[in-house]
Formats: sequence, C-alpha cells, structure tokens
Amino acid sequence: MTENNNSTVAELKIIPLGGLHEIGKNTCVFEFGDEIILVDAGLAFPSDDMHGVNIVLPDMTYLRENRHKIKGMIVTHGHEDHIGGIAYHLKQFDVPVIYGPKLALTLLHDKLEEAGMLKRTTIKHVKPRDVVRLGKSFAVEFIRNTHSIADSFSIAITTPIGVIIMTGDFKIDHTPVDKEYFDLHRIAEYGAKGVLCLLSDSTNAEQPGYTPSEASVYPNLDRIFAQAKGRIMLTTFATSVHRVNIVLSLALKHGRKVAVVGRSMLNVIAHARNLGYIKCPDDLFTPIKSIRNIPDEKIVILTTGSQGETLSAMTRISKGEHGLVKVRHGDTVVFSASPIPGNTIAVVNTIDRLMMLGAHVVYGKDKGIHVSGHGSQEEHKLMLALTRPKFFMPVHGEHRMLVKHAEMAQNMGIPKENIVIVKNGDVVGLTPTRIAIVNQVTSGIELVDHLGIIRENVMKERQQLAEDGVLTVAAAIDWDGKLLTPTEVHIRGMVTTIERPLLQQLISRAIDRIIDEKWEDYRQKQNETNSIEWDRLQSDLENALARLVKRELQSEPMIVLMLQHPQGEQPSNSLPVTNASDKIYKRRRPTAILEGIKKI
Repeated sequence: MTENNNSTVAELKIIPLGGLHEIGKNTCVFEFGDEIILVDAGLAFPSDDMHGVNIVLPDMTYLRENRHKIKGMIVTHGHEDHIGGIAYHLKQFDVPVIYGPKLALTLLHDKLEEAGMLKRTTIKHVKPRDVVRLGKSFAVEFIRNTHSIADSFSIAITTPIGVIIMTGDFKIDHTPVDKEYFDLHRIAEYGAKGVLCLLSDSTNAEQPGYTPSEASVYPNLDRIFAQAKGRIMLTTFATSVHRVNIVLSLALKHGRKVAVVGRSMLNVIAHARNLGYIKCPDDLFTPIKSIRNIPDEKIVILTTGSQGETLSAMTRISKGEHGLVKVRHGDTVVFSASPIPGNTIAVVNTIDRLMMLGAHVVYGKDKGIHVSGHGSQEEHKLMLALTRPKFFMPVHGEHRMLVKHAEMAQNMGIPKENIVIVKNGDVVGLTPTRIAIVNQVTSGIELVDHLGIIRENVMKERQQLAEDGVLTVAAAIDWDGKLLTPTEVHIRGMVTTIERPLLQQLISRAIDRIIDEKWEDYRQKQNETNSIEWDRLQSDLENALARLVKRELQSEPMIVLMLQHPQGEQPSNSLPVTNASDKIYKRRRPTAILEGIKKI
C-alpha cells in the first residue's frame, strides 16, 4: 500500500462477509500480507419468500479462493448467528484451528460431529485474558464481556500496525446472573496504551439509555409463576442460558417440575449443566411423557419456538400438531423473547393460535419478561470512552443502526474521516494513519436446504412456482412433424378463468401452428440422412407457450414442455415411423412422465 508521501506502509485488510446492513450471519475476515484469520461464521434464518430454505449463509467465495492463507478462526460466543455456519464452511475449506469459549465450542463440537467435519479443524477452549497467536501477524486476547449467553468475549487483536478491539455482541451488565462481570479494566488498559481501531456491536444503537440487566426479568417472571393457576409453558432462545437459569430457579422456588421440549433446548441445558453454567438438582426435570401424571399447577414446560419457527415445538403446539403437548384452558404461555426483525408475523400468528385454543399468553416489551443482550447508546458511549480508538467501524447491525453509532462516535470526538460505514464484501484498508474502503470482494448469500447449497436459478424457479404455479405440456412427435397423440396439459397452482379444455385446445393449436409453419426450417438434410434440430424446436415451442399463457391468462407460470421425439438420425429414403410398438411407446411416454409429476 502506498501513501501520499510515497512511502510503503503495511496495510491490514478488514473484510466483513456478513452481519452488516442486516441482523445475523456475522462473519469477518482480517488479512495481513499472506495471512488470514476469521472471526465468527454465523447464519441467518430465511425470509418468507425463500421457499424450502433452512438457513442463510454468507457467500464465502473469497475464503474459498484464499484458503491457503487461513491461519485459524476466533469464536466470540455460542449464538447461531456467530457459529451456525462453521460446519457448512468446513465442507469447502479447512480451518487449522478454532479458538473460543468452552460453551460455544462445546455446542460447535456437536454440530461438527453431526456434519462429519470434526477432522477438518482443531478446537481449542480459551479462558478470560488468554492470548493466542495465529500466524506471524495476529495475537488475540479474549476479554470477558456480558451478553445474553454465558461465556461471551470481546477480543483484542494485536497486529503489526496496531491493536484492533472487536467487541463482539455485548451489553454492560453490572448484575450478571452468573456473576461473570465485563472485564472493563482490561478494555481500559488497552485504551490507555492506544487502540488503532474499534469495531463495535451496533444492534441497539437507536436505543437511548442503558439496556436493563438480565436479572431485571426475575421479579416479573416470578410474579407470573406465582399467579399462574395451571400449567406454565415458557419459550425463549435455547442459547439464552442466563434466562433458562432464571426459569429453572423459579420452577424450583414455586415447586414445579420442568419438562423440556425441543432438541436445541435439551442440548444447551445439558451442556450448560455439565460446564457449570446452570446449577440445579436432577430431580427438577421430568420427561415430557410424564406430565399427564403431574398436577397442572406443578408443571413448567420449557420449549423452543420463541421466533415462530415453522418446525419448532411451540409452533407445533399452537397448531395442535405436537404429539405430547396440547393447549387447554388454564394454561399460561410466556414468550420471554422479542421477535427478531422478519419474524414478527410468524410470532404473532403463533400467539393468536394459542389464544384461540384457550391459553393465557404473556408477551410484549411492557411485561418486562425479556431484555436485550445488546448494549444501548450509553453503553456504546462508554465503550468508545474506554477504548479511545483512532479509527472507528460500526458493525453488527442494519444500516440505520450503523449510521446512528457512527454519529455517536463523531460526537465523542472521533473525526468523520476516521469513521467508515461499510457493506458486506467491502475491503477496509487500515494503516496507522488512514482507514478507507479500498476494494470489494464477492459477497452475498448462499441458501441451504436439507440437501445442501441451493443455486440461484433453483430459487428463481421456486419463486415462480409459488407466485404463478406450473404448466406442464406433453407432446409426442414423429420424423414428419406429426403429433402421435393429443397434447396433454396439466396445471398446478394456477388461477385461470379459462376452462381447462379450452386451454388445452389453445395450447395444441399453438404447437400445431409452430410445427406446420417452421417444420422445414428444423430439417437439415445431410448426405443420406435427415437431422432435426430438436433443441431449437423445443425452445421455440416453449417461447410460444409462454407468450400464449401470458396473453390469455395474464400470468407467467413455470412451463415444463416434455417433447418426445425419435432419437438419432433417420435415413432419407426410409419411411416415417411405422413400427407399432414404437408408436405405442411414443403414446405412453408423455402420460407416464406426467403421472410421475402428479405424484411429486
């Protein structure tokens, strides 16, 4: 990198691949020379128009192309939007070592084992103030912070050009449930020595004041437990270990047994208990199958589904589809979580269904049963004051959050030219004297279903199917361009005022017309053989059908044309198809294929 004074200065590249202008899939690359480290690799959940998609990942093309430079990965904490993508990425490139807190890497171990990826990396647990070295260029210190999950860290990255502080997700909780306090002393020590750049969580940058302590939900949940006459069903994020700990302690206080529903909730509680983050007696828990034998006023059902996820336990309970739990009058259902942006409709629909089944549902910010795990404006200001960075880069948030955070930094004395607001894929060049966006790499999203990565053309087809349905047409044709059977037409998911026989007639006429008018154009006589341009015929027929349907039906469904035709070349002196068995084959094949489509 060449500065204005023509002296060559080493440059650190910071490349966010996810987490900017959005909530979720937090992933950031730090590159110096020929060495790369990766901080977190999260996922996001699909929007309503992503049909059949299970999770959303950042596009990792840049790391695939530079896999030889990767020295390791740092994990800040165990939320899915920070570790959920790692197992998928390891299928594409190796990561020599992953450092992170014990709880996060215990949860990650299960994911890697399930995906068969454990051999693609080495997992190493760290403790507060541990320093790890990655390559020649990076030394990373883990600094305890407070968040909505136990065992969460900010990090200080020492590089050849200076120290970078990356807060990770944080709030400043002075009364943490687990008594693990934010190590603000260590943050301040780095600030006193000199921080070149701060990358700070912007999620709550629009919220004035301070984010309440996690402990503040205890008395409000306590009141609900005391007032509930029947069963209590409570849903929260499975990884909100502090919240789960509060619920378990209240169940113990009020003499209720706890039945846990949902695989992720079971896994997190099991690991948190093994690691000592949750402490409660074994006999507090009861199998979900045994709740029918326990009085309603003695039961708490702790479940997943606070975000209205389609296959989650609470969603299935609200639809009456859960095999072991049915809602009845007298039940109190508690949503101890706020909807993530994009999930609001799914959550309120779940609440509506629960109310219709007779449950008393407790939800909403005014009830004081949920607090954010992210700091508000005064906590952001404190972080800026303690670190006193020369340069500032807001991260982890939607655009308006990044802008608000940048304004705060400017008001606290950081010059505007020393602040950058970036997008996923931007390459931020950092030197001791300058910060700027210097380039851009491939970015975007990768969509994953149960079979793997979904290509862009597949998603377009799914969207088309969802919006306009599908039209399937089957036709069989011989060497002379004659239809061997009547054209078969089937429609699925299409709204039309035209009767199906008329639509079939219009389509048959269109096919007949194209073949009659252009058949000679498709024939190519070479020596003693006739060759037909079947692909060209197929394309022309598909285009003609698309125009017809758009004109007559005012819609653009997916059109599947199955054109059956003879294979190979026909000698010029031979007769058209006359073999009876061949004709029978031609007549049956389209119908057989259509029957297969019907079953799908």
